[in-house]
Amino acid sequence: MSSTVSVDAVVDRHLLDQLVDGVVARPRADRVATVAPFTGRPIAQVPVSTVEDVATAAAAARDAARGWATRPVVERARIIGRIHDLVLGRRAAISDLVQAEAGKARRDAFEEVADVALAARYVAARGPRVLRERRRLGLVPGLTRAVEGYRPKGVVGVISPWNYPLTLAISDCLPAFVAGNAVLHKPDQQAMLTALLARSIAIEAGVPEALWQIVSGDGPLIGGAVLEHADYVSFTGSTATGRIVAARLGERLVGASLELGGKNPMLVLDDADLDRAAECAARACFSNAGQLCMSMERLYVAAPVRDAFLERFLDRVDSMRVGAAFDYSRDLGSLMSQAQLDKVTAHVEDAAAKGARVLTGGRARPDLGPWFHEPTVLDGVRPGMLAADVETFGPVVAVHTVGSDDEAIDQANNTPFGLNASVWTSDPRRGVAVARRLRSGTVNVNEGYAAAWGSHDLPIGGMGASGLGRRHGREGILRYTDTQAIAVQRAHGITPLPGMDYDAFAELMTRSLRTMRRLGRR
Repeated sequence: MSSTVSVDAVVDRHLLDQLVDGVVARPRADRVATVAPFTGRPIAQVPVSTVEDVATAAAAARDAARGWATRPVVERARIIGRIHDLVLGRRAAISDLVQAEAGKARRDAFEEVADVALAARYVAARGPRVLRERRRLGLVPGLTRAVEGYRPKGVVGVISPWNYPLTLAISDCLPAFVAGNAVLHKPDQQAMLTALLARSIAIEAGVPEALWQIVSGDGPLIGGAVLEHADYVSFTGSTATGRIVAARLGERLVGASLELGGKNPMLVLDDADLDRAAECAARACFSNAGQLCMSMERLYVAAPVRDAFLERFLDRVDSMRVGAAFDYSRDLGSLMSQAQLDKVTAHVEDAAAKGARVLTGGRARPDLGPWFHEPTVLDGVRPGMLAADVETFGPVVAVHTVGSDDEAIDQANNTPFGLNASVWTSDPRRGVAVARRLRSGTVNVNEGYAAAWGSHDLPIGGMGASGLGRRHGREGILRYTDTQAIAVQRAHGITPLPGMDYDAFAELMTRSLRTMRRLGRR
C-alpha cells in the first residue's frame, strides 16, 4: 500500500503560486509538474523558459550587477547576514518544502537548513576580509607600490542539481553576491520550488530582485543557454555532463567550478572505535537515501575487525526507519524518481547475479511509496559489476576486507573519482597520515562528510573525474572574481638614469638583484 502522508497538508498553495511567478518565462508559457517523491503526485506546475527567456534574464542580471558591484562589500555582506537569520527563523516551513519536493527524511532536510545558515554566516563574516585589496611586493623596494584587487566576474551561471535543492541552490550564490556579481540560475526541474523559495528569502533580506534570475527547463537546452551568457559557471552534477560544460565554456574561455561524481571510500582501520565507526557509516552511506555526492559507497574494513564492525554496522542499518513523514520519526526517505529507483535496482540485481551477497536490504519498498528502497549492504562486489565501477547514488554500499593500511589506500585510490573519503582510527596522527595518501579532495578523519563540509573556511572539491575548482573558504569566494594587479611606480621608471648607458644599467641591476637575494627579498 502506498504512503498516505499528506503533502498538501504541509504545502502552502498560495506561496507556491507566488514562487512560480519568479521563473523568467513568457506569458502563457508551457508548464511542467514538480512531483512529490513521497506520493508520485504533482505539487505544482512550473513555467518553462525558452532560450529567448534566458537571454532576457541574462540581460536583466547584467544590468543589476553593475549597480550591485558599486555597493560597499560590507553592505553586501550585511544583506547576506540577514539570510542566515531568515532561514533559521523559517526552519520548519523550509524543511516542509524540501521534504515535499525532494522526498528526503526530516533530518536530511534540516541538514540543508543548517548548512545554508552556516554558509550565509561565513560569507557575511569573511567576505569583506577576503575581498579587500592586498599589498604585494613591488619590483623596486620603496619605489614600486603593488596592489592586488578583485573585480566581480559579472553574471555567474549556477546550474544546481535535485538532490540538495536548498543547499546547492543558494550556497553557491551567496559568495557570488558578496563578490559583487549577479546570478543566472538554472535549478534542476525537480528542484525548482525550493530554489524559488531561497530566492524569495534572499530578496526579503535585501538582495535586489533582478540580481538573482531563475530560469527553468530542459538541461541541455536551457542549461546550454546559461552557458552562453554567463561570465563564470558553478556546476554541480554528473561527470559526463561536467565534461560537456567544461568543453562548452572552454570555447568561450570562460572559467568554471565543477563538483561532479564520486565513488567515495570509508577506511575502517584495525584500531578504530567500532561503535562510533558503525554509527557514522550508517549516516555516511545512507543520508538522503544515498543521494549525496559525498556519501560512502565503498567500505574497506581491516580484516581483524571485519566481523565485529559488520555486526555493529548491520544492526544499525537494520534498525533504520524507512518511510515518508514530515517529522523526525524516519531515518531514510524516498529516492527522487523512478529513474533513480531503476538505477539502484539495476546495481543490486547486477551484483547479485554476478556473485555478490546481499547482507541486508536489497529490495524496493512500493508499500511505502512509489520510489522507496531499503538501505542495502553488499559483500563480494568485484570489478565488472555496476556497483563497483559506477556511482550508484542511492542507498547501497559495498563492504571489502583489507589486510593492511597500504592495501586499503591502494583500493580506495583505484578509481577515476576523488571527491570525498573517510578514515577511522583511534590515532588521529595515523588517520592524517593515511588521509594524505588518499587521492581525494576531501578527507574526514573519524567522520563521514559533515566535518569537512560543515567547516566553511575549508575549500572543498574533487580530484580527477570528481571535478575542478573549490567551493567554500577563500577560494569559494575568489572564484567569482578576476584578480587585478595594479603597480604604481614612484620617482623613476625602470630605465637607465640620465646619462647612463645600458651596459652600466645592466651592471647596476645585476648588483641590485644579487643584493636583494642576500637580504632575503623575494
